[in-house]
Amino acid sequence: MAITASQVKELRERTNVAMMECKKALTETDGDMDAAIKILRERSGLKAAKKAERAAKEGLVSAQLSADGKSGILLELNCETDFVAKNDNFMAFLNSIAESLASSDAKNLEEAQNVSMGEMTVAEAVKAKVIELGENLQFSRFERFDVEGAGAIASYIHMGGKVGVLLEVSCEKEETPSQEAFKDLVKDVTLHIAAAAPAGLNRSDIPADLVEAEKEVFRKQMENSGKPENIIDKIIEGKLGKFYSEQCLVDQAFVKDPDLSISALVEAKGKELGDTLTINRFSRFAVGN
Repeated sequence: MAITASQVKELRERTNVAMMECKKALTETDGDMDAAIKILRERSGLKAAKKAERAAKEGLVSAQLSADGKSGILLELNCETDFVAKNDNFMAFLNSIAESLASSDAKNLEEAQNVSMGEMTVAEAVKAKVIELGENLQFSRFERFDVEGAGAIASYIHMGGKVGVLLEVSCEKEETPSQEAFKDLVKDVTLHIAAAAPAGLNRSDIPADLVEAEKEVFRKQMENSGKPENIIDKIIEGKLGKFYSEQCLVDQAFVKDPDLSISALVEAKGKELGDTLTINRFSRFAVGN
C-alpha cells in the first residue's frame, strides 16, 4: 500500500526517528504503525550498539526543580562532538528527558532509564536519537534530591551546560526558603560548588585511602628534615588541615570572599534569618568527568 506523508509524520512524532527510517519501516509493514514502531525499536538498538564503542565525551548537563522547590534532578547526556551538543535538536531532546524525569519518581540512573517518554522509555528514546543524529549518545548520570521537612533544593548550570550542580539545604522554619537571604545563599553556594569543585561535603566524605596517600606524600617531604617524629606528625596534621580546606565544601574558602569559609557563610546567613541552616548534600556534574 502507498505510505502517506501523514503516516510518516505520525511515526516520526511517536519515535523521534528520522523521516526516511520511518518511511522505510512503514513500507516494510504495509502501513502497520505498531509493527513499524517495533521494527524501529529493534533497529535503533542494533544501530546504537554499533556506535556504542565510539567515545562520547561531549554533551550537556541539565537540571529541573519542582515548583515548590522540594525536589530536583540533575542529569548528563553525552555525545561524541561539541557540534552535536550545541545542536538545537540535541538540546531539545535533553530538555525532554529532564521534564520526563522531573515528573517521575526515579531515584537512580537505572530507574531513570526506564521512565516513559511517550511510546518509549528514556533508554529507547536515546537509542532512537542515535539514528537521527548519527552519533553515539549516552545517558550517563542522574541524581535526584528530595528534601524532607523544611528546606529547599537548588540548582545551577554553568558554562552553557558543561557543569551542573544540585544542592540540598535544610532549615527549621518552613518560611525560611521563601526569604531572599536564603535564596541568595543557595545561589551563592551552588555557584561556589561549580567553580571550586569540592571532592565532598565534609571530612568524612573524603576517602580514607586518599587521605592516607596525602599523609604519605607529606611524610616523604619531611624525611630529611631532621625534625623529631612527634613534630613531623604535627606538621602533617597541619598540612592535612589545608588539604581538607581545599577538598571539603564546608571547609573551603568562599569564592566571593576568601576570608570566609562556606560553613561560616551558612552560619552567618542562618543568624541573619533567625534560623539554623544545614547543607545536607550536593552533586556536581562536569561533562566527561
